[in-house]
Amino acid sequence: MKAYVFPGQGAQFTGMGKDLYENSALAKELFEKANEILGFRITDIMFEGTAEELKETKVTQPAVFLHSVILAKTLGEDFKPEMVAGHSLGEFSSLVANGALSFEDGLKLVSQRALAMQKACEIKPSTMAAVLGLADNIVEEVCASIDGIVVAANYNCPGQLVISGETSAVEKACEAMKAAGAKRALLLPVGGAFHSPMMEPAREELAAAIEATTFTTPICPVYQNVTASAVSDPAEIKKNLIIQLTAPVKWTQSVQQMIKDGATLFTEVGPGKVLAGLIGKIDKEAVTANA
Repeated sequence: MKAYVFPGQGAQFTGMGKDLYENSALAKELFEKANEILGFRITDIMFEGTAEELKETKVTQPAVFLHSVILAKTLGEDFKPEMVAGHSLGEFSSLVANGALSFEDGLKLVSQRALAMQKACEIKPSTMAAVLGLADNIVEEVCASIDGIVVAANYNCPGQLVISGETSAVEKACEAMKAAGAKRALLLPVGGAFHSPMMEPAREELAAAIEATTFTTPICPVYQNVTASAVSDPAEIKKNLIIQLTAPVKWTQSVQQMIKDGATLFTEVGPGKVLAGLIGKIDKEAVTANA
């Protein structure tokens, strides 16, 4: 079965999507529609902007979403997903690709998500850290033992987790992870504690926007970050998307479930090859490709 996967924040690069814009009339039309919806020329930043400009949350999330979704749309008849999944922000791309969300609604939600997360980040100092070489359960136990808010936020692949929370608690957790045998525990250059309770204000704000948006039955199931299982019911998809901001991204578990359910080829749609790399670490036998 053909599985398509969509990357999240961090995959952006200067020049992303430029070839699509120049070589496809459909892509150009969708990019221009996006500029209109967002109220600024995001294409200028995507094609010519500096790494710093691209790193702004209000730019990064829509930029990665647009690159993924427009690339999927230009594949035309070749794009026949039997299952989809996206990492964090990528879940929104996957829901436009499988028809649960319209292009316009998907972009509006991603833009609102980015702004809501930015606001939540400014309330209290918070951050994320990568932990390498420790079992999932040890990472969870260490987080639970620390005073303050710190949780496992991304299960990227076995031995590679990201923790998230209040800056002081994350710093303490990093020291404790190293003491517990982690190869590395290092702070990430992110704006705040995504996929942790620190995102509660953003979750509330985004919940209202998601509730007000029409979702339809998709052409194939989405393996959602929150459940790591196949979901096709629009009401359930909505519910899981709302929970997503304060819950962990179960990427390892999602990929394992997709393989159990018959995925034979994983095609990454969007900037970079991060997910293909993670999938190869989750299952050595997995076959990956880039769209």
